[in-house]
Amino acid sequence: MSADRRAFLRAAGLAPLAAAWPAVARAAASPASSMLVLVELKGGNDGLNTVIPFADPQYAALRPRLAVAREQVVQLDERTGLHPALAPLKAVWDARELAIVQGVGYPQPNLSHFRSIEIWDTGSRSDEYLESGWIARAFARAPRPASLAADGVVIGNAGMGPLAGRGVRALSLATPEQFLRNARLAREEGEGTSNPSLAHILQVERDIVASARRIIPSRTFVQAFPPGPFGAAVNTTAQLAANPSGVAVVHVSLGSFDTHANQPGTHAALLRQLGEGLIALRGALQEIGRWDSTVIATYSEFGRRARENLSNGTDHGTASPHFVLGGAVRGGLYGAQPELDRLDGNGNLAYAVDLRAYYATLLKQCWGIAPGNVFGAEHRPLPLFEKSI
Repeated sequence: MSADRRAFLRAAGLAPLAAAWPAVARAAASPASSMLVLVELKGGNDGLNTVIPFADPQYAALRPRLAVAREQVVQLDERTGLHPALAPLKAVWDARELAIVQGVGYPQPNLSHFRSIEIWDTGSRSDEYLESGWIARAFARAPRPASLAADGVVIGNAGMGPLAGRGVRALSLATPEQFLRNARLAREEGEGTSNPSLAHILQVERDIVASARRIIPSRTFVQAFPPGPFGAAVNTTAQLAANPSGVAVVHVSLGSFDTHANQPGTHAALLRQLGEGLIALRGALQEIGRWDSTVIATYSEFGRRARENLSNGTDHGTASPHFVLGGAVRGGLYGAQPELDRLDGNGNLAYAVDLRAYYATLLKQCWGIAPGNVFGAEHRPLPLFEKSI
């Protein structure tokens, strides 16, 4: 491929697709199957101020300035509550459609942003380096139906993350409008040629254009979406969910949660966006009858240290809680309460649930994929769901 053509594909937002996008299936659309929405909390979310162990005296002792006052906590049970900015999620909790998995992490944690998110994206061991994302490997072993509009869609400017890998029909877009505009550029630029290599690239572009027509429905919702980039991302997610051909995975992100200083205001604003966005997405999915066949799951490269720092913030830590929402979810607390009186030598929490067991739960529920085929070892799924989807 010429340098000029690479530049065109990159400008059009299609360069990441050209190497891995197989021909778009011409099969008739089938009813939408299960969909996983991954919500990445970029930067390392402070789990202790998200799912709060308010009854543990060590919580306030470790965080004399950062601890959320007990009367402000959105209480879930006699020991645990949510940050007040996550109050919208209480309705999902009360409906038993929100599972909170506490203490998700992995052995020998790495506190570098780059390396730790690589571990989370690939589902590797901390001493193992893998080139493909955990979902890409899962789909390589158990391909999704060719009739799907796409295997996966990444919304925003993040990398492909868990969807990185050859042979996965994954798209990266900021908005549906931008993707369609870029696809039109590809169509207009692509001319016939007798050069076999260039002809292959042109075919890839035509397949992308065909996918663009199939993947972006035109749907207006009664459900309102909050303003801002995350609200726009969940709106786009709902649009993708409305596609009758189906999309297997949608990845959205929110951040930055890297709150080394002046954490309270920043963290509250981010959690407010998260809570309002997830509630809006739930409403839209209920509106189109996709709530029971969709699983929403959060992840982040790490949590924060248990003790506050001198800058009214928190430093890179280890294990953290994560949310799983959906109409098929068996709501409740899973994993283990953080043991604030048993921190490691660096002042960090021990993990209770291996991230690969967390992922194994999603693989089994959404697509019936055995985790041993993806992670090289069996990891027992968690009982987070009432029924299969």
